[in-house]
Amino acid sequence: MAFDPQSLHYDDKGLLPVVAQDHASGEVLMVAWMNAEAVARTVSTRKVTYWSRSRQAFWVKGESSGHVQRLVDFRVDCDRDCLLVLVEQTGPACHTNRRTCFYTAVRDDDEIELMQPEA
Repeated sequence: MAFDPQSLHYDDKGLLPVVAQDHASGEVLMVAWMNAEAVARTVSTRKVTYWSRSRQAFWVKGESSGHVQRLVDFRVDCDRDCLLVLVEQTGPACHTNRRTCFYTAVRDDDEIELMQPEA
């Protein structure tokens, strides 16, 4: 059966959340948003393409930073309202120049920074 991006369940703004995970380590790198066109572009080009809610524009991960995400596997959850993209990440995934956007832990009511920005 051919995949149809329109078969997914988008929210009222035409978006759905996407979890980006390192294909080799399993580390969760970031969460972003896609619309149907971003889904189609990602699947066809193998370059992970998101929809920027703040800029109202497409962005190919790494097009300005060089920290690209190459699509390894594209997965749809059971409700078809969330995606998991397994990627080969070049450089940091986070705009703060850290490997992952999930670099802050809450432990015993304290926030702890787990990693520093890459040089």
